[in-house]
Amino acid sequence: MFSTGQWFFAICFLIVFTLIIVFTYAKDKKLHAKNYKGVKWVGIFFIIFIIILFCIKFFFKI
Repeated sequence: MFSTGQWFFAICFLIVFTLIIVFTYAKDKKLHAKNYKGVKWVGIFFIIFIIILFCIKFFFKI
């Protein structure tokens, strides 16, 4: 299905892409901590909201 060259390219691409993403994240970690301080609370409340919607749907069988 895939040739040896295609497998080699896919593995090399995956390794290089992962390294670039990790390096970029590590470089910007301090900046993200400063700019996105309260974002975890938004995520938590969003998940709670979705759970409440599912509970309402389950209890009222809408």
